[in-house]
Amino acid sequence: MVATIRKDVQVKVTVIGCSPAWPNAGGAQSGYLVESAGGRLLLDCGPGVLARLRNGNSGWPEVDAIAITHFHLDHWGDLVPWTFGAAFGPGRRSPKPELWLPPGGTGRLRALGGQLSFTEQIEQAFELREYRAEEPFTAAGLEVTPVQLAHYEELTFGLRVSDGTRTVAYSGDTAPTPRLADLARDADVFLCEATLADPEPAERGHLTAGEASDAFEASGARRLVVIHRPDELPLDEKLERAYDGLELEL
Repeated sequence: MVATIRKDVQVKVTVIGCSPAWPNAGGAQSGYLVESAGGRLLLDCGPGVLARLRNGNSGWPEVDAIAITHFHLDHWGDLVPWTFGAAFGPGRRSPKPELWLPPGGTGRLRALGGQLSFTEQIEQAFELREYRAEEPFTAAGLEVTPVQLAHYEELTFGLRVSDGTRTVAYSGDTAPTPRLADLARDADVFLCEATLADPEPAERGHLTAGEASDAFEASGARRLVVIHRPDELPLDEKLERAYDGLELEL
């Protein structure tokens, strides 16, 4: 499913999965592969993403690093089968990718591993790292800046990814917030969620398509691609909707 980056392309983004918290028919949940001359970085790893990545020539994902925006299952769930494949399956023969987690994420992942019986496999699968809000870090040869957003009571971040020339902004999940425009400021492409038909009546955690468009306009980004949207919700034909397998060459 994932092709080799062409020499005339500086950065390529492949939508591995873009379903919301319930999968679209036949779809995978959140997973976005960013490739550059420096390496391959996977943004989030929701259910269905690992199977799609295994379609490559090696039979196991060839990624240098993974960055998780938050700990809702549709954004990290396939880390669990990844640990088992790395410990007992074809991943045993592959280098361990760095796994970048939100602040406190290492302890949280290990606690979940204790509940779901994968704690012992975590270290065999990943080189664990934690990022800090607003502090850039380097992963797969790319600079990544985590921007804290608003998603119910869950600690969550959008990720701004750059090779120094091209920039990808990824919202993860978020309620309306001025920080979205900061995240996507002048980006080449803005992957922005638009899960809702109408605003939530009380506590906010997601965007409508109109709110995603407003954030895009405020950011000055060059291209908006709507993600994390249920197939059953229509989208204005003027807006670009992501689909699994979409490739964006920057």
